[in-house]
Amino acid sequence: MLSLKESFFLNDVLKELNYSFGNVFIFDGFVISEINSGITFTWENHAKVIVDDVTSFLDTDGRDLVYISNRINSYAVKPNDWLKFFTNSYSLKGYGVVAQTKGSIMNTVIENLFFNKKIQRFQSLEAAIQWAKTKVLVEM
Repeated sequence: MLSLKESFFLNDVLKELNYSFGNVFIFDGFVISEINSGITFTWENHAKVIVDDVTSFLDTDGRDLVYISNRINSYAVKPNDWLKFFTNSYSLKGYGVVAQTKGSIMNTVIENLFFNKKIQRFQSLEAAIQWAKTKVLVEM
């Protein structure tokens, strides 16, 4: 799978956030994450930091943002931590996952049990970005 850093989309990044657990790329209207291999992604240790940094940089509560998880590495997500995201009054316009392995696809199915909207799945980063741009423009 293609990392954002290896794509021509890197030119459109407004800000790149680098963490010990992965990288987050902020665009106009959407955010893409690439989490490092072996991480167990949780609200307390990872998501809250990202949410705080992104919402601070964009001055938003996230309701107008699309989040794309570009799963180029194998890692786990604590799916019930989505509940903590929502109980802290955060929201998203949409959530997309770029994944090609069966494990990543199964993780998405489980996450969808805790996410309050449908998670969109994609085979390519390009398709996910096109969806995000369309979702941002259509629902402005």
